[in-house]
Amino acid sequence: MCQNKNLTARVHSIESFGAADGPGVRFIVFLQGCRMRCKYCHNPDTWDINGGEEMNADDLLEKAFRYKSYWKDTGGITVSGGEPLLHIDFLIDFFKKAKKQGVSTVIDTAGNPFTREEPFFSKFNELMNYTDLLLLDLKEINPERHKIITGFDNSNILDMARYLSDIKKPVWIRHVLVPQYSDFDEDLNELSYFIDTLQNVERVEVLPYHTLGVFKWENLGIPYGLTGINPPGRERVENAEKILRTSQYKK
Repeated sequence: MCQNKNLTARVHSIESFGAADGPGVRFIVFLQGCRMRCKYCHNPDTWDINGGEEMNADDLLEKAFRYKSYWKDTGGITVSGGEPLLHIDFLIDFFKKAKKQGVSTVIDTAGNPFTREEPFFSKFNELMNYTDLLLLDLKEINPERHKIITGFDNSNILDMARYLSDIKKPVWIRHVLVPQYSDFDEDLNELSYFIDTLQNVERVEVLPYHTLGVFKWENLGIPYGLTGINPPGRERVENAEKILRTSQYKK
């Protein structure tokens, strides 16, 4: 399955020396396409699945291996987006070839495409055979608030988190803290309880909302949904880190 050299994905951009999206120094591939419309998205230019440059796995691996000497023992390749799971056939091909070369593989995902329906579910299980770690964005535990932020319910995303726990696939949980949208003590406590039910969480991170991507919305002519919302203060970030017990997961 998925051995076709012509199997491609649309690549938005590449970061050669990433240090924040997985362990070690990583070659990060940002793919095009996302169904969610997060009000604070700092890469709205990745939403269009037809944007970017078309590339196949072999071409990407060739580019990645130019930087392999920097990866050492912990680094490798991370695929982000957009939403990488929209390109699941390509990911299987890309990661299978990467693992044959002994490369560490990470997916940075919000989980929105996840379903236990076929053919996605079988493909997802195959992909997990070649994936070492997932960075899973849990944007809001409350389904109504999650829909306000993203345009979608979160039931399938939470189901994905549970399934990854069942198969013992390592994850890092990430939560973007947005004042008035995802910074509620009751929701943070509920998210903490949910994380406690999972058996595969290696790290929990609180990512403070920022406005660095607002200019992209303006360039695309899209009204920015969080005008007037400022980044959270340090005390709210520390509050979220305390409730989510992020320090317990730091190595």
